[in-house]
Amino acid sequence: MDEAARAAWWESLPAGIRDEIDGYVLQDSLFHALRTVVDVGRVPSGIGIRIAQDIVNDRYTHHDGRIARSPDSPLDLESLAFRVAGCPGRVVAIEAVWDGDTVHDWFTVLLAITEDPAQEHPLATVYSTTARSYLDGEGGGSGQLVCAAAAEHAGRALAGHLSVPFHFASPDTPDDEAPRWRD
Repeated sequence: MDEAARAAWWESLPAGIRDEIDGYVLQDSLFHALRTVVDVGRVPSGIGIRIAQDIVNDRYTHHDGRIARSPDSPLDLESLAFRVAGCPGRVVAIEAVWDGDTVHDWFTVLLAITEDPAQEHPLATVYSTTARSYLDGEGGGSGQLVCAAAAEHAGRALAGHLSVPFHFASPDTPDDEAPRWRD
């Protein structure tokens, strides 16, 4: 379905359905918007997930500056140290791990690893936009993806501050199955 056909389909929807989908888009709730487009378009128009993605992308483009994006996690040492102070147990390591989804592609998560109780506590989610802002033009460093470079920089600083090891098993290649600190 080309752009003109998508626009015509969009205009054929009742205003209430358009408002519902746009409401999800404005809340940056991609999956709810996609599900609604597929639900209302599957039977009468044969719209599947691929076309729904194009339609919802059109709506994201239309509303670009008005979308309520999730705020970036702070990566400054003071904020991360403050978060660590709230973790139950003794912090024994700081770890960066890869994760990914269909909205953000690959990103990294900084974790505090504790003993007594043995747990991991998310400290920050590092998307590429977060990383670029944090690195402020320093780039990805030695070919690393920018989110890995930012996670490594912030994680090493925090680990050094806490005098604990820093672990990032796969800083150069996204791998959500890389060996973990406790493996």
